[in-house]
Amino acid sequence: MPKLKVDGIEIEVPAGATVLQACELAGKEIPRFCYHERLSIAGNCRMCLVEVKPGPPKPQASCALPAADNQEIFTNSEMVKKAREGVMEFLLINHPLDCPICDQGGECDLQDQSVAYGRGASRYHEHKRAVTEKYMGPVVKTVMTRCIQCTRCVRFAEEVAGVPEIGAIGRGENMQITTYLEHAAKSELSGNVVDLCPVGALTSKPYAFEARPWELRKTLAIDVMDAVGTNIRVDSRGRQVLRVVPRINDDVNEEWASDKTRHAVDGLVRKRLDKPYLRKGGKLVAATWDEAFAAIARAAKGAAGSVAAIAGDQLDCETMFAARELVHALGGTMLEGRQSGLFYDTSSLSAVNFNSTFNGIETADAILLVGTNLRWEAPLINTRIRKAIKKGAKVWNIGPAIDQTYPITELGDDAALLAKLPGEVVDAFRSAHRPALIMGGGALGIEGAQGTALAAVETLGLIKDAASTGSGQGWNGFNVVHMAAARMGGLMLGFATEGGVKAMAAANPRLLFLMGADDVPFDLFGQSFKVYVGHHGDKGAHAADVILPGAAYTEKAGTYVNTEGRVQRGDKAVFAPGDAREDWTILRALSDVLGKTLPFDSFEALRAAMYAAVPALAEEGLVDFGWMAPKLAAKPKAGEIPSPIKDFYLTNAICRASPTMQRCSAEIIHGQDFAEAAE
Repeated sequence: MPKLKVDGIEIEVPAGATVLQACELAGKEIPRFCYHERLSIAGNCRMCLVEVKPGPPKPQASCALPAADNQEIFTNSEMVKKAREGVMEFLLINHPLDCPICDQGGECDLQDQSVAYGRGASRYHEHKRAVTEKYMGPVVKTVMTRCIQCTRCVRFAEEVAGVPEIGAIGRGENMQITTYLEHAAKSELSGNVVDLCPVGALTSKPYAFEARPWELRKTLAIDVMDAVGTNIRVDSRGRQVLRVVPRINDDVNEEWASDKTRHAVDGLVRKRLDKPYLRKGGKLVAATWDEAFAAIARAAKGAAGSVAAIAGDQLDCETMFAARELVHALGGTMLEGRQSGLFYDTSSLSAVNFNSTFNGIETADAILLVGTNLRWEAPLINTRIRKAIKKGAKVWNIGPAIDQTYPITELGDDAALLAKLPGEVVDAFRSAHRPALIMGGGALGIEGAQGTALAAVETLGLIKDAASTGSGQGWNGFNVVHMAAARMGGLMLGFATEGGVKAMAAANPRLLFLMGADDVPFDLFGQSFKVYVGHHGDKGAHAADVILPGAAYTEKAGTYVNTEGRVQRGDKAVFAPGDAREDWTILRALSDVLGKTLPFDSFEALRAAMYAAVPALAEEGLVDFGWMAPKLAAKPKAGEIPSPIKDFYLTNAICRASPTMQRCSAEIIHGQDFAEAAE
């Protein structure tokens, strides 16, 4: 490990570290525009100049200079200050004076660094150059005259997203960053370039001119658009959420977020349920809470214990626990969270968990995908597999052939292939140190597929002891990718009926609680009295006999468990609209009317009761489910594996109410053309 001095401070840095990283370890701030910790080094902005001895008597770019023994680095010498002032002056030569009307104002690297490291005046008097605007799709707004050619967006698109559609054309003063033929960037991660852009060249199109950063209240929360559990910050003003941005969590989402996570928030104020409704004469009409509760009480009297609850994909654990307790109090036992009809054995939660963890899958050297479209089911797991590929991992796929942005060996789309894998695949997995199997929603819906996959654990050698991995740690390579944020938490709380939704429908429950469940096959429950507790007037509300307006994920605090079994908590950002209430309070009030009062009067008491019932939910972090594969017969049913998601941008009620998501679906998925005003 090299030892060197930074402004007189002697430090030791890891082998391979750069001078910039050494300066940061010493507590020195180094300005930069092109350098980013998660992208390759470009070294083209020249803002990170430092003086290094021994070496030529000139400032050097610290981002691309390896740290070495006996170096002396000076970050604030007169030479360095003059060099940085010169670089900043050059960067500002063509940059327009747009700060008063630029959406990046208040959180702009160029603003901050020009104040801290600039001269305060320019000696340039010639005309500034101008660049025509580019088109990058529905979520990214471009003002390319502001671009300083740091190429962060180019490197992100190629290296992280795996969709190299952003690049540079022209040379010198005529260089411009653009997408190929200026069509929409066809990546589910394209919105991340807005965070990466150090100037106002790329900003959020849906958020344009909505607010300044200092006007916003910032709340830490967990995303519910998929089961990754992306850590997010909800920025709100008054009672409206204006934007969602990712938080850094290296164990979960690093610092990225999918476009759905970022831009579905405009659906939170559209098609909202803000008052109770009651079905009269075949039509839903507005009602009071008392009238709605009275109708449910009448149905409960005739139900005689035939009560069931189906949890939607975006529910927090507290709401599911309250629903479970109410169903049990009414004499019911039927609980289900797999609303779309999936069914698989849940007797061992380790058999439905992403056991390798997100960090661990980066170290896998042989990966078999089974019935999954990771780009749509879990885009941020897909970026991890791209990292594994760069380290030499090989990937095979059973299922529909989909461009996952990395090389894959296709084995076919017949589920039966899992039971008769080619010999070279089996040999490759048995000789691998960290083999992994990833099972997605397409495979989970096929009878016998889970049992076959679990049988393959031994065949492929997916479980390794610490000695055989070469890293001193054990390895479990069996992984399941869920698509719903509520799925793992629901399974821990018992929301799984043997046989799934169809078996529940066959039991013909007289009273059915739909907890934000919009994708249930409602025709199977034609005889049930359906109570919908949710926040959007979507499919579930249309099928309901009584609607009770609930709160969306930004309007309540909650506990969520992601697909790797990580317990996380989010806070409440805004209040629900109108007469809508937090879901647990609705169930608590209803239990009074039904004469089955639930034993908690506050959110804290609810959480305490939930922790007592399921102690694993009490502590944030990974839950250790152990490893116990259920004894499932390996009987794969031959047949084509279906694609688990039909439209990435319209997977839930919030997305379907979002104009931005509808535009993304029309343009990126269905190829619809949208003419600009000037056309």
